[in-house]
Amino acid sequence: MSTLLELSDIHFGYPGHAPVLSGAAFTLQPGERVSLIGPNGSGKSTLLRLVLGLLRPSRGTVRAFGHVRRQERDFHEVRRRVGLVFQDPDDQLFCPTVAEDIAFGPLNLGLSRAEALERVDAVLDALALSHLRNRVTHHLSGGEKRLVTLATVLVMQPEVLLLDEPTNALDPDNEARLLAILQDLPQAIILVSHDPDFRAQVAPRGLHLRAGRLMPA
Repeated sequence: MSTLLELSDIHFGYPGHAPVLSGAAFTLQPGERVSLIGPNGSGKSTLLRLVLGLLRPSRGTVRAFGHVRRQERDFHEVRRRVGLVFQDPDDQLFCPTVAEDIAFGPLNLGLSRAEALERVDAVLDALALSHLRNRVTHHLSGGEKRLVTLATVLVMQPEVLLLDEPTNALDPDNEARLLAILQDLPQAIILVSHDPDFRAQVAPRGLHLRAGRLMPA
């Protein structure tokens, strides 16, 4: 079984602040689901961004899909195969309609408009969101936006999902819908969530981020 992600001896700090990560390390195997646990500011979201090369460690190694990733060009493949659902849906949705937001990624991969819209319809159908297809994105409720952001990631057919506080601002009905969707997905998942019940049902293996390192929870 090939390891999907491997972070080794990761050190990182933001300019003018104390180090956030001081030797953090973990691996992710196909189909594995892991929760990152720790207080605000401990570096959980930072780790997700390091996986995608949106931030770069001052020391340590990011290996993804069998290759060490250092330069910007090294991460282009990673971003095609790993999908990040942001903490705030408004950071991820920027097109006029739901269909256009979901089609944006496939079009950037070089798919034709017809092929991209075929993928859009397939993912909306799979998530039972077809009724939102032509809605104006910024008119959606917070829960609807969260589900559409997940659709914008799943349409890219990633092998790994990174979920950053996906239940933020969700009402109980939409949280239950999100939970049911995630439980049925085949992808490996790294979950950041303060909700212990949600973690237990989506990604039961926990890693506690403490003093810049990851420990079994």
